[in-house]
Amino acid sequence: MPLKKLVLKPGLNKENTRYTTEGGWYDGDKVRFRSGSPEKIGGWERISSSTFLGVCRSLWNWITLASLNLMGVGTNLKFYIESGGNYNDITPLRLTATLTNPFTATLSSSVITVAHTAHGSATGDFVTFSGATGLGGNITAAVLNKEYQVTVVSVNSYTITVAATAIAADVTGSPGGGAAVSAAYQIDSGPAFSVPLVGWGAGSWSSGSWGLTSATDSMRLWSQNNFGEDLIFNPRGGGIYYWDASSGLTARGVALSSLSGASSVPTLANFIFVSDISRFVFAFGTTDYLSSAFDPLLVRWSDQESAVNWTPSVTNQAGSVRLSHGSEIISCLQARQEVIVWTDSALYALQYLGAPDVWGSQLMGDNISIAGPNAMALASGVVYWMGIDKFYKYSGRVETLRCDLRQYIFDDFNSLQRAQVLAGTNEGFNEVWWFYCSDSSTTNDRYVVYNYSEDIWYYGTIARTAWIDSGLRSNPVGATYLGNLVNHEVGVDDNSTGTLVAIESYITSAEFDIDDGHNFSFIYRMLPDVTFRGSTAASPNATMYLLPMTNSGSGYNNPASVGGSNSAVVTRIATVPIEEFTGQVYTRVRGRQMSIKMESTGLGVQWQLGSPRIDIRPDGRR
Repeated sequence: MPLKKLVLKPGLNKENTRYTTEGGWYDGDKVRFRSGSPEKIGGWERISSSTFLGVCRSLWNWITLASLNLMGVGTNLKFYIESGGNYNDITPLRLTATLTNPFTATLSSSVITVAHTAHGSATGDFVTFSGATGLGGNITAAVLNKEYQVTVVSVNSYTITVAATAIAADVTGSPGGGAAVSAAYQIDSGPAFSVPLVGWGAGSWSSGSWGLTSATDSMRLWSQNNFGEDLIFNPRGGGIYYWDASSGLTARGVALSSLSGASSVPTLANFIFVSDISRFVFAFGTTDYLSSAFDPLLVRWSDQESAVNWTPSVTNQAGSVRLSHGSEIISCLQARQEVIVWTDSALYALQYLGAPDVWGSQLMGDNISIAGPNAMALASGVVYWMGIDKFYKYSGRVETLRCDLRQYIFDDFNSLQRAQVLAGTNEGFNEVWWFYCSDSSTTNDRYVVYNYSEDIWYYGTIARTAWIDSGLRSNPVGATYLGNLVNHEVGVDDNSTGTLVAIESYITSAEFDIDDGHNFSFIYRMLPDVTFRGSTAASPNATMYLLPMTNSGSGYNNPASVGGSNSAVVTRIATVPIEEFTGQVYTRVRGRQMSIKMESTGLGVQWQLGSPRIDIRPDGRR
């Protein structure tokens, strides 16, 4: 028989059985499709050896008038400005106080008790001491005058752990520290993950303690945008803060309401945003003008070109509008000539009208869903987002996005952690990525990709907590659980720790008939079609598997149904511009149906699979 060329359509499809999906690809990890052919994705490397505290949930990139390329980094514990690989802590302060002899030591312990009436801190918050004197022994002034994370004991005291062990002289000198100890408390930290609550209304009827009505305790999320060269940022459900670039990278952010000329600045907000249209600062889910009551459906905006004036007047354009569909505003995104706003059940478009109405709202879609505040992305003028059970797109109207992996994704999706869902673009490859928690995980461990140029899907396993695809930097940037940022599409390996680790990737086809699907066939020769262009290893290699079956759907590991399997190492044998590959591999494979698999596990390997061919001989019906 003539050689059979294996040409499979691009994308992974798991909506049907392996056999029904004949002619395509069924499974894979860390692969993408380019021009219809599968290839291993690019590698990543850390931007520096520096790290930040907490889990990063927000990234924003901009350039100052002094040409500094800055990245805002919001974690559950801190807020940083990244510059040149260094993380500068600009977390705002909520309180400064002067304490008198607040420190008490315990013999042979490094735990110090701090007395402060009505300190207002929660466990995990940070405080910085200055002006303290030592306790007389190992607990010196240099030990005390630092930043510490607190563990709350009561409303009037908490403990810190210092880098010294108290001796008798420290205990004798307790309580101590001096009469003018300055304590600077940073704004409250937040949970790193959504925490399921147990209580009345959180579980089944009448279960738990009275008073707990939410199913989850919201994790710390940030929204941020630059206002010129400065930065405006907001922890979800918290205040609005401002960082002045001219004050330097070590200057802390301050409350927006504390700036000169501030008027009626919202005290709380769920999401903030600076519009590209006429530069307004928006607060979504916020407190109303002259009110401290929080309205989760209220949208307010400042005067045009002013971050501080929020008082509506006939002489300015500050104002507000209340959306009517849903129970709360989830998020927003700047699209073409409009601001797209999601509630938990509807999609709105805000359009600039000019005075006197300023901004008008239009309902674009109802009875929709969105997974979380970071579940949307804009690519090529189209907005894509992940719902709680499907994917959507908006290009002037709301549509369900066709997905070949919908059942697979949402059947293995931790809905209690859906606030962690993270969307981002990789424009260089025409991709929208979503990172999410699988059903058994409380951290982002999976991703799914939509290639909008080829209208295909693929998925895999990578852990990322924040993502930005910025034209101001050479590569997309992702945040890891290691407390650092990594540049993506750099090299071909995982260099997130400073030590190269191989990225293991594979792709497996759906089942296909070897010949007519009725008779057995014998495959004795395979001609691979693989390129290792881009590899950094001296001798890159990958493994191709031929997985035959007696009957469709019978599986690969059943000896009664598998007519033998074979694997062959495909190796580049010359490092020349025109690469040479293994010409042919002899095999002994028999079956009615077959699947092929391409896999690489070594360092420095990059591959792209073309159209391999197999040589077939008829082999009877049994």
